[in-house]
Amino acid sequence: MREHSRCCRNRIIACWPAARTSGSILDMGRWLTKSASLCANLGAILCAGFAIVLLTANGTAASEAGSACGSAALGKARVVAIPDSRTVGLDDGRLVKLAGIEWTVSPDTAKATLSELMLDQPISLKGTATPDRYGRIHAFPSVSGSETPVQYALLERGMAVMGGRPGDKACVDALLGRERAARAARLGLWNSGERQHSADAPNMVLRDRGQFAIVSGRVLSVRESGRLIYVNFGRRWSEDFTVTIAKRNEPTFTQGGLAPKSLSGRDVRVRGFVEERSGPWIEATRPEQFEVSAK
Repeated sequence: MREHSRCCRNRIIACWPAARTSGSILDMGRWLTKSASLCANLGAILCAGFAIVLLTANGTAASEAGSACGSAALGKARVVAIPDSRTVGLDDGRLVKLAGIEWTVSPDTAKATLSELMLDQPISLKGTATPDRYGRIHAFPSVSGSETPVQYALLERGMAVMGGRPGDKACVDALLGRERAARAARLGLWNSGERQHSADAPNMVLRDRGQFAIVSGRVLSVRESGRLIYVNFGRRWSEDFTVTIAKRNEPTFTQGGLAPKSLSGRDVRVRGFVEERSGPWIEATRPEQFEVSAK
């Protein structure tokens, strides 16, 4: 009892190797159940949530997880700081932004979650070595002892969704698979209804102006004007929800198997940052921003 309590007060990841020494999935499941109960009594809700995803690190799912996202190995380091909800600082001076996802919880909750999961932990990195304009590398970090990127845990708990630029198809499939599992289980945002809207309710979409959201609906028409392609979800173009695609980006969509004109009449789910241009509007730059239902 004391050992499990100490685990919850500190970091459940640090206790995981000891818990898996039995080599039995059943034993690990019992350990997770017991840990979840003890952590709940201690008020450490996140402890149980992240313990669940670590189970995959012991099997073939971990091997798939480790290879799906991240184009290059970027070495190992220790997390020494969480400067904000999007960034972790490493002991070698690098700053890392979690690639492929967007938070759907408050910045304070996101920062606390990163601290709980990663602070003072050794990690391995896969991603892109070239820093962005803020000096951050975009990567998929895995806590030492696991090949599972941290992003998977966040998606599986409904605390994040796949972002607009996740990576190649294998990575998209890996991220969306975990997001859909959380959606099916109605976890996190999928239970609260936050950051997800119907295109038929533009006023509700506008409530997330400036935020990353997911909007679902049927595309009424696809039209071109000037340098933009307009994916219209309503007849009142100045009021209804619209997605725009720059014509210069059309080849990217076509090569990705999604010709913009093919969206007309289709039921879709689109993700991106909500802006206001008369009505609510999302700019799509990558085909991965769309999920299209079968005809």
